[in-house]
Amino acid sequence: MEENRCKFWLPKKNRFCANSPLNDSQFCGNHKPRSIEQWIPCPIDPSHSVLKENLESHVKRCPLLKQAQSLSLQPFYQKGINAGKEEEEEDNVSSEMKRSAVYSMTVTQFCKLINKIESVHASTCKDIWESYKVPEACNKWIKREVDRKLPFQEKHVAQQASILGNLEDFGVIKSSVGSKEADSQGFCSDDSNFVHAVVEFGAGRGYLTQMLADCYGFDRVFLVERKSYKLKADRSLRQKESLILERLRIDIEDLNLNAVESLRGIPYLAIGKHLCGPATDLTLRCCLSEQCNQGSVQDCRSNANLKGLAIATCCHHLCQWKHYTNRKFMSDLGITKGQFHAMTWFTSWAVDADHGSDLPDITDCSLQLQSIYYSEEKQCFGDIHGVEDVVRNIKPVERAVLGFKCKQIIDVGRMMWAKEHGLDTQLVKYVPSGISPENHLLLARHAKCL
Repeated sequence: MEENRCKFWLPKKNRFCANSPLNDSQFCGNHKPRSIEQWIPCPIDPSHSVLKENLESHVKRCPLLKQAQSLSLQPFYQKGINAGKEEEEEDNVSSEMKRSAVYSMTVTQFCKLINKIESVHASTCKDIWESYKVPEACNKWIKREVDRKLPFQEKHVAQQASILGNLEDFGVIKSSVGSKEADSQGFCSDDSNFVHAVVEFGAGRGYLTQMLADCYGFDRVFLVERKSYKLKADRSLRQKESLILERLRIDIEDLNLNAVESLRGIPYLAIGKHLCGPATDLTLRCCLSEQCNQGSVQDCRSNANLKGLAIATCCHHLCQWKHYTNRKFMSDLGITKGQFHAMTWFTSWAVDADHGSDLPDITDCSLQLQSIYYSEEKQCFGDIHGVEDVVRNIKPVERAVLGFKCKQIIDVGRMMWAKEHGLDTQLVKYVPSGISPENHLLLARHAKCL
């Protein structure tokens, strides 16, 4: 009998697995050794993986199959509409691939890239300032005068309040404090720019919109999120008599916002808190059709319906060249696709460091990277040879500074892209790094929304 058993040893049970082995192996199906290459993303939903050998049967019974089929019938579904145009289709570049590409550089190439980042940051990132806001309209949330059943975490409330405060300060929304109840008059005062709807991208549970509804008020809410969540704000939002809520379970990459019938022709505000990596670029394309620059009257009109935008960016290490909105901005600065991906890998250093009070403010990008020193004559860092050794010997705080500089360059490119599409724009730090090191907020408004 022992010969017909799987040869995988179970140390806790002090015996071999009792299952029968496969015909071509000494192991059963559960314990057969498999390489990483044998796992591939599910074509229906890439958020989970499946073995190559099981792919054909899996796609027939994938739990998300019915949802994908239902979504494909929706008029606002258009595969890859916001993905960005690339001459050649390419897969996402993983963090491991980015790291390998950096470590394969010569020390000379690495140092020249660092110098280029320093130079580009000094010339393009001059107008980013701190803008920590606690608007009076949000006091009911800060003092917990809202529904006690709603989850309350101080750091998230601080971020949400500052996002709304910056929108108010930027002239996109206006406080209703002083009136008996927050209503839709809390938005752009000009009747021609009256904002009826709010679209939250990457909405998650929707608590940024919940605060906006409680403190400012409006007519319609659209929550865009590809995943399913429990404990959503939807139930609380639906209790508001004058508010219409619609949740769109779809990837931002595939959302044709112009085809959402209930939003068509309605002025709206676009918001998003911590839109990870390329989700920021997808959202910008979703709201600002690139076809407008090509003379499409319909898409230009839809762009005019966007009255304001506030996106808190994050997870720049996930950014992809193929999705990035302002590749021209990078190319004009002499930054290639490979260098862009290296920069996105550097951004992870910004959130790796200790952000405690014992360190200087690492978001102060005026700090000099003293340990990243290069001499053309030496062509190495003392006795250090190879980029991996160079990286290992850079001080953590200096790595973090370099990471923040790369984040700011990436976000400035996005801001410039929105500006080229006719919006007034700002890029600010909306909370201290102690609350969240992911503290960049991209603000934009329609030129007439003043």
